[in-house]
Amino acid sequence: MSDSRKGKKKLWLIPLGAAVLAVAAAGVLILRTLQPEDTGTAADMDTADRTRGAVLWNGKEYEYNDHLSNYLVLGIDTREKTETSVGQADAGQADAIYLVSRDRVKNTVTVISVPRDTMTEIETFTPGGESLGKSTDHISLSYAYGDGGHESCRLAREAVSNLFYGLPIQGYCAVNMDGISALVQSVGTVTVTVPNDSLEAEYPEFTAGSQVTLNEENTEIFVRYRDTDERQSALARMERQEEFIRALGAAVKALAAQDSGFAGKLYETMGPYMVTSMGNDEFVRLMQSAAEGGASEGWTVPGQPVDGQYYDEYHVDDEALYEKIIETFYTEIGTTKSSTTENGTIRGETP
Repeated sequence: MSDSRKGKKKLWLIPLGAAVLAVAAAGVLILRTLQPEDTGTAADMDTADRTRGAVLWNGKEYEYNDHLSNYLVLGIDTREKTETSVGQADAGQADAIYLVSRDRVKNTVTVISVPRDTMTEIETFTPGGESLGKSTDHISLSYAYGDGGHESCRLAREAVSNLFYGLPIQGYCAVNMDGISALVQSVGTVTVTVPNDSLEAEYPEFTAGSQVTLNEENTEIFVRYRDTDERQSALARMERQEEFIRALGAAVKALAAQDSGFAGKLYETMGPYMVTSMGNDEFVRLMQSAAEGGASEGWTVPGQPVDGQYYDEYHVDDEALYEKIIETFYTEIGTTKSSTTENGTIRGETP
């Protein structure tokens, strides 16, 4: 595993409890064992590897699937859009991080969850906005160093792309917390099956295994609440948010089937609460793929939760992540005679 993905976190990291992954779900649904036999691991990528259009893995050759369009969807832990300057580190954190990949030929969508406490390289800045280069920290902070707008999204996109070995990300959509109410008003109620007991102590109606109808009053509790005094509570919350996404997806499909203009209307509704590089047409195409073609089985960045000295951390299993990248974003193009594994960065459309 690469040491570049490990390190001490900044002491000023604030353990905020306001994740907005459900708001990010609006954008989502609207829409290595690379174990080499002799030499090479997922971290061993030389200069030649970085320029190749194909990679060798377990004796087989793969190339990037050019039929994919990848989007970063973020839920930001601020009530309103924040306007600040680069380097102030007060733009809000990306508490919800989704990588959404649309196959334009198969018309399917795959959703990948990135835990907010993932430790990886992010770009940091002085208070005056001068870059300090990259250091290992929580990926949720990548957004915080920006301007609360497109520059924050760019920094987050760069951090996620680097985490995924240079995966091209064509667009982004960041939504703040006040978008939750607008989202629920647009789709109506959704019914979820509570996946764990993380809410039961404070909210007994959310007993693990029970079915609960979410509305404007209780949706924010279901998708945002976590006990910050309990270690790794963000992971239990992420399970609830993923269940909300599933339920929301069903509601979106039903509404889209009844109203062909639903996606466009939702884009306009969410406009005041989001920063995006996606136009209305691109947003609609993503939603139609999810509604018509269906969503492929999603996955979470593989790794282990770790109790850091001050705050929770999530340490990525680089080998397992690279394997998932090959499975999701690459297609096999042949078998080689060599048994040596070589790894290259992901190539595809230019963002």
